[in-house]
Amino acid sequence: MTAADMHGPWVDPDWESGLVQRVREFWSVPITELPDAGLALFLRQRIALEPVLAEARRRLAAGEADDTELYDGELAAAVAGVTKPAEPGAAPGRGPCSGS
Repeated sequence: MTAADMHGPWVDPDWESGLVQRVREFWSVPITELPDAGLALFLRQRIALEPVLAEARRRLAAGEADDTELYDGELAAAVAGVTKPAEPGAAPGRGPCSGS
Protein backbone atom coordinates (compact mmCIF):
# COMPACT_ATOMS: atom_id res chain seq x y z
CA MET A 1 0.00 0.00 0.00
CA THR A 2 1.20 3.51 -0.87
CA ALA A 3 -0.05 7.02 -0.22
CA ALA A 4 -1.15 7.00 -3.87
CA ASP A 5 -3.29 3.92 -3.20
CA MET A 6 -5.09 5.77 -0.39
CA HIS A 7 -5.24 9.31 -1.74
CA GLY A 8 -4.94 8.91 -5.51
CA PRO A 9 -2.14 9.76 -7.93
CA TRP A 10 0.18 12.66 -7.21
CA VAL A 11 -1.09 15.98 -8.52
CA ASP A 12 1.48 18.75 -8.75
CA PRO A 13 0.44 21.86 -6.81
CA ASP A 14 0.79 25.37 -8.22
CA TRP A 15 3.93 25.93 -6.12
CA GLU A 16 7.14 24.14 -5.25
CA SER A 17 8.75 23.76 -1.85
CA GLY A 18 11.03 21.40 0.00
CA LEU A 19 8.01 19.84 1.67
CA VAL A 20 6.27 19.24 -1.67
CA GLN A 21 9.46 17.68 -3.07
CA ARG A 22 9.84 15.30 -0.10
CA VAL A 23 6.17 14.22 -0.15
CA ARG A 24 6.29 13.68 -3.93
CA GLU A 25 9.46 11.56 -3.55
CA PHE A 26 7.69 9.14 -1.17
CA TRP A 27 4.12 9.27 -2.60
CA SER A 28 4.30 6.02 -4.58
CA VAL A 29 6.71 4.14 -2.30
CA PRO A 30 5.14 1.20 -0.44
CA ILE A 31 4.66 2.19 3.20
CA THR A 32 6.69 -0.79 4.42
CA GLU A 33 9.59 0.42 2.24
CA LEU A 34 9.53 4.08 3.33
CA PRO A 35 12.61 5.21 5.22
CA ASP A 36 12.06 6.31 8.81
CA ALA A 37 12.32 9.95 7.70
CA GLY A 38 9.52 9.32 5.16
CA LEU A 39 7.30 7.73 7.81
CA ALA A 40 7.91 10.69 10.13
CA LEU A 41 7.10 13.13 7.31
CA PHE A 42 3.84 11.36 6.46
CA LEU A 43 2.85 11.23 10.14
CA ARG A 44 3.47 14.96 10.61
CA GLN A 45 1.45 15.72 7.46
CA ARG A 46 -1.29 13.18 8.32
CA ILE A 47 -0.79 11.28 5.04
CA ALA A 48 -1.96 7.63 4.92
CA LEU A 49 -2.14 7.98 8.68
CA GLU A 50 -3.39 4.57 9.85
CA PRO A 51 -0.99 2.31 7.89
CA VAL A 52 1.94 4.69 8.37
CA LEU A 53 1.32 4.84 12.12
CA ALA A 54 1.10 1.04 12.31
CA GLU A 55 4.42 0.64 10.42
CA ALA A 56 6.13 3.30 12.54
CA ARG A 57 5.00 1.62 15.76
CA ARG A 58 6.15 -1.77 14.43
CA ARG A 59 9.63 -0.41 13.65
CA LEU A 60 9.95 1.38 16.96
CA ALA A 61 8.92 -1.74 18.88
CA ALA A 62 11.41 -3.86 16.90
CA GLY A 63 14.20 -1.32 17.35
CA GLU A 64 14.67 -1.08 13.59
CA ALA A 65 16.35 2.23 12.82
CA ASP A 66 17.62 3.04 9.31
CA ASP A 67 19.62 6.21 10.07
CA THR A 68 17.50 8.41 7.78
CA GLU A 69 15.91 10.49 10.55
CA LEU A 70 16.73 14.20 10.52
CA TYR A 71 17.53 13.86 14.24
CA ASP A 72 17.65 10.97 16.71
CA GLY A 73 14.14 10.15 17.83
CA GLU A 74 12.36 11.89 14.93
CA LEU A 75 10.11 8.91 14.19
CA ALA A 76 9.19 8.44 17.86
CA ALA A 77 8.43 12.16 18.13
CA ALA A 78 6.20 12.01 15.04
CA VAL A 79 4.30 9.03 16.50
CA ALA A 80 3.90 10.90 19.80
CA GLY A 81 2.65 13.97 17.93
CA VAL A 82 -0.07 11.94 16.24
CA THR A 83 -1.16 10.03 19.31
CA LYS A 84 -1.23 12.79 21.91
CA PRO A 85 -4.67 14.22 22.73
CA ALA A 86 -5.60 17.44 20.98
CA GLU A 87 -5.37 20.59 23.03
CA PRO A 88 -8.71 22.19 23.93
CA GLY A 89 -9.80 24.63 21.25
CA ALA A 90 -7.34 23.26 18.68
CA ALA A 91 -8.58 23.19 15.11
CA PRO A 92 -8.95 19.73 13.57
CA GLY A 93 -6.24 18.60 11.11
CA ARG A 94 -6.60 19.68 7.49
CA GLY A 95 -4.31 17.28 5.64
CA PRO A 96 -5.06 14.77 2.90
CA CYS A 97 -6.47 12.31 5.43
CA SER A 98 -8.95 14.78 6.88
CA GLY A 99 -10.94 15.10 3.69
CA SER A 100 -10.07 18.74 3.13
